[in-house]
Amino acid sequence: MPIVPGAPAGGGQDDHDRGAARLSGPLFRDERPQEPMPSEPPEPAEPQGRSRHRQPLPHEARPHEARHHGAQPHGAPQGAASHGDPQGETPHREARHDAPRQPRQPRQKKQAGRDLRAAIGVGVGLGAVIVASLFVQKAVFVGVVVVAVVVGLWELTSRLRERKEVRAPLVPLAAGGAAMVVAGYVRGAEGAWVVMALTALAVLVWRMAQPPEGYLKDVTAGVFAAFYVPFLATFVTMMLAADDGPQRVLTFLVLTIVSDTGAYAVGWRFGRHKLAPRISPGKTREGLFGAVGFAMAAGALCVEFLIDGGTWWQGLVLGLAVAVSATLGDLGESMIKRDLGIKDMGTLLPGHGGIMDRLDSLLPTAPVVWLLLVAFVGGG
Repeated sequence: MPIVPGAPAGGGQDDHDRGAARLSGPLFRDERPQEPMPSEPPEPAEPQGRSRHRQPLPHEARPHEARHHGAQPHGAPQGAASHGDPQGETPHREARHDAPRQPRQPRQKKQAGRDLRAAIGVGVGLGAVIVASLFVQKAVFVGVVVVAVVVGLWELTSRLRERKEVRAPLVPLAAGGAAMVVAGYVRGAEGAWVVMALTALAVLVWRMAQPPEGYLKDVTAGVFAAFYVPFLATFVTMMLAADDGPQRVLTFLVLTIVSDTGAYAVGWRFGRHKLAPRISPGKTREGLFGAVGFAMAAGALCVEFLIDGGTWWQGLVLGLAVAVSATLGDLGESMIKRDLGIKDMGTLLPGHGGIMDRLDSLLPTAPVVWLLLVAFVGGG
């Protein structure tokens, strides 16, 4: 203790009083036992003569470190702190025990990607209009096909202009597409091919009124649109021209819809293996098998009971062909939409997208059904 000038060197009454004050209280600050925390069990008593909070030596571990790291307190026998661990260490055991367990998340159910109620309602409404026009008057159904073709061309050319800056001329396409559908019903395949050629020529001439920049890509897109939408649609009106035309068109529509429904239902419930993940991640091989099975069953029934001169095995072949063509048509439309960077071609039909999103499997299937029916039972 340093000597303070003016203070008695040997202590004195003040020192005696201070010493008494020190002796009257606890020798160490935390020597008085404290109440244990409610969440922790009381610590074991320390051996007598040893302070609980004395400064540990370098080779000793603090009590809380011993608890967390498995170290034994000084003087304890080797291996006493571990349960069967010869090293006296319990790596990760207590840390894993003390870590709070995360609640297990409930397994989410598969959900449909669209508004299923709206899709069913719109589908039923469209089906009623189509069936009514089909069996009331053939000319009315031809008008329905013309409207669908024109709207589909508008959706396709609009998306090409918005996403790719490709300006396929809509006016000659719409006029030529309507004439093509009517020509297919009146004059058959020859009339459809003639109007297709004239429509392509009209696209080339119409585009000449604009600057030459982008001429080639614009007219190429126009000719593609003329073939993809109205020309393929003419096979529907060519089926309609037969004596049992309404039954043929109904068979075509039913098989395509059943194929899509089977692919959706089976793929949604059992789909595990992707069919074409780079094109359409939602399609599965199980869904394709479902489409084939549903379409073949529906084909056997439709051809047997709706088509004059048809037999059930022809319906099986027709159903298989429809399932394949409808799937390929859907994948082709998906390729177009992926190239354009869009999900749907339009928003006209709630739950479905646009008209082209409903024509994607119908358009490529129409020539397949027309050709097989002509081969099986004739042109009518």
